[in-house]
Amino acid sequence: MNQKVIFLDRDGVVNYDFGYVFKIKNFEFVTGIFEACKFINSQGFEIIIVTNQSGISREMYTKEQFFSLNKWMLKEFHKNGINILDVFFCPHNPNDNCSCRKPLPGMFFEAQKKHKVDMHSSWLIGDKETDIDAATAANIGKKVLVRSGHPFSEAKSKADYIIDSIADIRKVLY
Repeated sequence: MNQKVIFLDRDGVVNYDFGYVFKIKNFEFVTGIFEACKFINSQGFEIIIVTNQSGISREMYTKEQFFSLNKWMLKEFHKNGINILDVFFCPHNPNDNCSCRKPLPGMFFEAQKKHKVDMHSSWLIGDKETDIDAATAANIGKKVLVRSGHPFSEAKSKADYIIDSIADIRKVLY
């Protein structure tokens, strides 16, 4: 049986995006993230994080530093009773011509293959139109943009829903 997933972008959705966040001391969870994720789980969704991390290829931080922060982040979710099924990341910069960097759908397809994800029944919550483009290319059923990350044109957005932050997910997920 294929499972339904809510894919979360990291910076701007899970944590406030201060630009190339790779140190625990600079990682601040978005207000309401834990309650929102508990609600997502209660609705029968698994949670997978998909994140571009070009700071690695730009040599601003290492994969090891990313993994260290990731391990800490997952522990914090676990302490709050939330299971994150997986984290997929793209370490490339926009000029690397990879297939995993959003707006391309590579990370979504990797998740689909690894976890037997029902893409049509799944959702994405992102903070950039490139998140929406990647989810569209991966045939994700519903796409949500949050205002808690990067500014975007609401009038031009292809998102199904626009909410202030992930804390408002109850307003659209039912």
